[in-house]
Amino acid sequence: MKPVKKCWCRDESGKLLHTRCPKLKKRGHGKWYGRYEAPPAPDGKRRQPELGPFDTEKECKEALNAAATHTQRTGRVRDRKTTLGELLETRYAQRIEDAKSGALAKTTMEAEREAIDLYLKPGLGHLKFVELRDSDIMDLYAAMRLINRPDAEVPSKLDELMRRLTQARALRNSTSGRAYSTRPLGERRIRRIHAVLTGALNHAVKVTKSLDTSPAVGLFPRKRSSIRASEKPLLWTDERVERWQETGKVPGKVMVWAPKHAGVFLDFIAEERLYPLYHLAAYWGPRRGEIVGLEKQDFSVPRRRFHVRHAQPDDELDEVKSGDSNRYVIFDDLTADVMTTWFEGQAAEREAWGDAYIDSGRVFTYEDGRPLRPELLSDWFARQVEKYNTFQRRHFEDGWDADRIARRHRTSVERVQIALAGPPLPPVRFHDLRHGAATMAAAAGVAMKVISDNLGHSSESFTADVYAVVAEELATAAARKIGEFVPRRSTRSGPDQDPVVQDPVVHSGAAWDTALPLV
Repeated sequence: MKPVKKCWCRDESGKLLHTRCPKLKKRGHGKWYGRYEAPPAPDGKRRQPELGPFDTEKECKEALNAAATHTQRTGRVRDRKTTLGELLETRYAQRIEDAKSGALAKTTMEAEREAIDLYLKPGLGHLKFVELRDSDIMDLYAAMRLINRPDAEVPSKLDELMRRLTQARALRNSTSGRAYSTRPLGERRIRRIHAVLTGALNHAVKVTKSLDTSPAVGLFPRKRSSIRASEKPLLWTDERVERWQETGKVPGKVMVWAPKHAGVFLDFIAEERLYPLYHLAAYWGPRRGEIVGLEKQDFSVPRRRFHVRHAQPDDELDEVKSGDSNRYVIFDDLTADVMTTWFEGQAAEREAWGDAYIDSGRVFTYEDGRPLRPELLSDWFARQVEKYNTFQRRHFEDGWDADRIARRHRTSVERVQIALAGPPLPPVRFHDLRHGAATMAAAAGVAMKVISDNLGHSSESFTADVYAVVAEELATAAARKIGEFVPRRSTRSGPDQDPVVQDPVVHSGAAWDTALPLV
């Protein structure tokens, strides 16, 4: 049907003028509306849904054509009344039913509920979902990035969004009785919230066919299936460490300590309370969130294994990254001794705190039993590396002896001596301990399949591709094997020396055993 222009003015008797208003000829007065022929209702009655309002006749025609096309293709009338909030609630109710059968974890449903209540409904829930645009979604995410950033300047177009989001968080605080997180939202959290929105809109596209396409598609770039060469780990060789000391420049985005660096660092922090945590990270490579989320019920010292089932990447305990990340890791006797000492100390802390102790059920906690915050691991790690290098600067550049350094930094002389006797510690991230664990295991001859399983990777080939950094060390070992295996006369024998013939030998791997104290 042809679009018509009408307004909501009234005559002297109070009747609506609609298309009879004389002011409709003026620009900007009234809006455009249109009707299209839809399939009959279940009772057989004719249906002619109305679309509008639109600012221009062209917009109205385009909407009528799109609605007619949708109806012809799907046999259904486009739902123009349901809001996004109602769509999210309908979808969530279906997900709850799936969760009852065990298809979805309780933590997953709690995270979705939070995403809907705190962000999606306050931000976009009032909009008709068929009218939702990608720009609306991106504005919401831009506002979310400003949460808990008091110094950030809020664009005027986001003022109302920020007000609704802030109000929703305040309401949650008042009903739950505890303050919500005061940390800014990270990109990973925003992606998880985006996944909830995407799921609801995809359901409308594929199942109910209420949408032709989802406006949420393509807003975030797809994750790469492999790591670019520039992001693959690089080993901190002596030459790279020397260049770093001269220029302060790090040669790559992801750097891995050599075994000597990891070994001396663990020796350096052996007196610290959280040493067992970093021992576990350096030897077996669990992710930061996995260590924080590790629960006592999943850790067995007698059986020499722990089960990675949960992770806490930010504020809340969640599922692990993927199905492959849900895994068992079998550890060695040294790790068993370290963890036995840790649990004994934790039991003593619990007794000392008495009724004030908080039993979080986690393996690694604060002294009062509260779960650790993930960022603590990275911050503390960086401070210890800096302290180690500071001890070396005090001694080799300023001329301080070990006793003076120990007094100045309130630590033991033995700890200072460990730093002074060791190599410089080049910068790495806490996550790079995971890379180091894989690198040293590969160099020690551990099967790539075992390394992949321990790290929770999706495939053995991915692990081999990412940790190709060990090729340098392995190539050195291979070259030595070849040189030792082929019988040759000594090239250094002089005219007065008898030629020396090397016996063919097979490399035993003993050199790696001494070079890799962490595996």
